[in-house]
Amino acid sequence: MTTEMMTHENLQESPTDAALAIRALRRYPDRVAFRWDGGELTYRETEQLIAGLQVELQAMGVGPDHNVAILSSNRAEAWCTVIAAQALGAAISNLHPLGAADMHMAQVRELAPAVVVSDAESHAETARLIAEVCPEPHHMFLGGGSDTDIVARAKAYTDATVTLVERTDLPGTLNFTGGTTGRPKSVVRLQGGIGQMTLAILADYDLPKAPRYLAVAPISHVGGVKIVATLTRGGMIYMVRGFDPARVLELIEREKISYTVLVPTMIYALLDHPDIDKRDTSSLELLLYGASPMSPARLKQGIARFGPVFAQFYGQTECYPITFLPPEDHDPERPELLLSCGRPATGAVVKLLDDDCNEVPMGEAGEICVRSPTAMTEYRDRHDESAKAQAGGWLHTGDVAQADEEGRLYIVDRKKDMIVSGGFNIYPKEVEDVIYNDPAVSLAAVIGVPHEKWGEAVMAYVVGRPGEEVDIDRIQLSIKEHKGAIYCPKVIEVVEAMPQTPLGKVDKVALRAPHWEGQARQV
Repeated sequence: MTTEMMTHENLQESPTDAALAIRALRRYPDRVAFRWDGGELTYRETEQLIAGLQVELQAMGVGPDHNVAILSSNRAEAWCTVIAAQALGAAISNLHPLGAADMHMAQVRELAPAVVVSDAESHAETARLIAEVCPEPHHMFLGGGSDTDIVARAKAYTDATVTLVERTDLPGTLNFTGGTTGRPKSVVRLQGGIGQMTLAILADYDLPKAPRYLAVAPISHVGGVKIVATLTRGGMIYMVRGFDPARVLELIEREKISYTVLVPTMIYALLDHPDIDKRDTSSLELLLYGASPMSPARLKQGIARFGPVFAQFYGQTECYPITFLPPEDHDPERPELLLSCGRPATGAVVKLLDDDCNEVPMGEAGEICVRSPTAMTEYRDRHDESAKAQAGGWLHTGDVAQADEEGRLYIVDRKKDMIVSGGFNIYPKEVEDVIYNDPAVSLAAVIGVPHEKWGEAVMAYVVGRPGEEVDIDRIQLSIKEHKGAIYCPKVIEVVEAMPQTPLGKVDKVALRAPHWEGQARQV
């Protein structure tokens, strides 16, 4: 006698991110979900707004296999539009609110979305330019009070109920890479993978109970991926439009913020601001940072000021999260750990591989490669680049790291940032870490520039801390003592500010460009 096993193709599916969001909103209907200067939304009101937005989106033909582009500053209605579209089975393309109009127009042309939704307060002019170049989509606004105000129209549907298409195999986001190593690419991630991302955050990040989250980093990107997790824990999200260090410090004190997400350049600005010692930040239990490496020297300053609240996440548009370094590993008594980006995230398989996709021996440097349900399926319409990024059945991050015996990874640098000078491989981050030890330095960036004899030479750009004078000779001597003469920048240029990508990273492409102009090779 044999027993036949009956299976169903959907039996092992997990919830989509939209499903997790709606579930959370129904769990705490009377709590405040979102707050901002001059307004707030309860969990119940948020769900009702999502239902109304869905009525409008469906009337414009949005459903499975469609996509909706959103260009907005941090506002609750933008997040509601994301969930409304994804719950209909559509994909979302978050255009970066700090990006240039030309970039937005090019990305909308590439995506050909069914609808473009723009923030009437912060992006009206860019929206007008996009509509002129790309008239085919429906062009709607968040706010503004006109006939195209999708929020005002959605609020008219007081009896609407949420439609939930739970298809984990459908695209959920078509977001663009940051463009730090070339032209931004549209990354396809599935609805199910985005849900797994939220579950990994809940598993690893140890969010405060009923958290009070300050959304200051753009919610179109890293700031937004914590919202569903916050709602799942019954928390409140305070929306901030734009980064002003004085304002952030004031809100932490006034709103009793328990956690936030910042990129390192934002943390540096907080530490250097004259209000830093005037504000009570004792409510802060967790300060998540990522998007680019943080200087260990400045991290020690942050721990001394804010306490043991720092935690680092590492990931990319192509896959998030990949690793996590918790607060207990931010130990000033073990300074070597401050150089780590953490251990693999829950649900991620991470290995360090060589150029032939073989795992490197312990202690040697290799490329961080990952397998995870949160990983992208492809770069949209870029088969060759997709195949290269997924060679050998691994997602290749382009970041080079070493591992310790306890499983923590230590990023050396990006493969494409590596400087080859006189046959020696020099990773800029190693030099930057030494420069950051100088008390007069606020921000540092090291690049390779053309050199007739050595091929490339090391050059550094430095921004000084307020009221401090940068001593170039002192920095060069420190680098020679700690790393050796080959690592020492031939030129250190002190500047008032550095170009940044929309994600808040130092734009090394822009820094390199004038030095390599007219060169036959770019390395």
